[in-house]
Amino acid sequence: MALACAALSVVALTAVAASQAKSSKPAAVNYKVGLVTDIGGLNDRGFNHLAYVGLQRAASQLGVQVKVLTSTGANDYVPNLSSLAKDGYNLVIGVGFLQEQAIQQVAKAFPNTKFAGVDMNAETDFQGGISKNFEGLIFQENQVGYEVGYLAGLEAKRLGKTAVSSVGGIPVPPVVRYIAGFQAGAKAAFPGVKTLNGYSQDFVAQDKCKNVALSQLAQGSAVVFQVAGGCGLGALDAAKEKGAWGIGVDADQYYVNDRVLTSAQKKVDVAVFTAILNQVKRNIFAGGSNLVFNAKNGGVGLGKINAAVPADEVAKAKAVAWQVHLGKVDVPTTCANKGC
Repeated sequence: MALACAALSVVALTAVAASQAKSSKPAAVNYKVGLVTDIGGLNDRGFNHLAYVGLQRAASQLGVQVKVLTSTGANDYVPNLSSLAKDGYNLVIGVGFLQEQAIQQVAKAFPNTKFAGVDMNAETDFQGGISKNFEGLIFQENQVGYEVGYLAGLEAKRLGKTAVSSVGGIPVPPVVRYIAGFQAGAKAAFPGVKTLNGYSQDFVAQDKCKNVALSQLAQGSAVVFQVAGGCGLGALDAAKEKGAWGIGVDADQYYVNDRVLTSAQKKVDVAVFTAILNQVKRNIFAGGSNLVFNAKNGGVGLGKINAAVPADEVAKAKAVAWQVHLGKVDVPTTCANKGC
């Protein structure tokens, strides 16, 4: 998948936003932003929740009017996106790759409305041309997947285990990129490690992910990386139940239980806020292309590392993360030997 068009400095944007937030007068009281969640809803403790955090930050710091519509199934995508466009929202943001085709369809139907999509590639042509009123907000998940995978490999080796594993929801591109990076990172740290992978085919039902994880743990996995949104919380529960390590995704999920090794953070809140900030303050819109968030600009990165991890391993993991940040590690976006 083509990734890239307008990589941004998230750190710089955050600094700008902080200075603007000091203003006592809202900046854009007539600007309206709507958000359409994926089926995980706002309580997924992952990317839907983070998108909402970014939206609320924009309401507070930029003074925009906001509205959220929740999707309970795929059939809600087009009606929800269309409803916001019909109601005169200036920017409509969809959350999750599964909405990609729907948002392209609605963008063509409402050419005077701007659309943005989290985990969606705006350069994809769905047999109708690329929509110039739609921008993608995409992430190089493979980079942070590599970072958490490296730590997983170190821990598996230290514990005398021979396998690590990942539990994906549905094998959409962002999920595959996470897993590809994870497997490559684990093997870089521990060349002999076996990498297991399975899919729940679900982003919500925790029992499905828990069952996949339990199967992997029974095969000797020392660390389970959840890449399945709210469903993946079941994988973290399985890891705790069996005394293994779990790795969180998207949000920093250290708080879920005391067996979370670390998390692969994808800063969806920053991406959503950036998209709104660009419109309100800079009149910037990457229509027909993507804003890319990665390790270099702070869009992805390691979460909190569990205090039980030896200091030398923490240092090694952080050193590798820094090399990824500097662009000195070539991280694959697909798994070797059809491993995911």
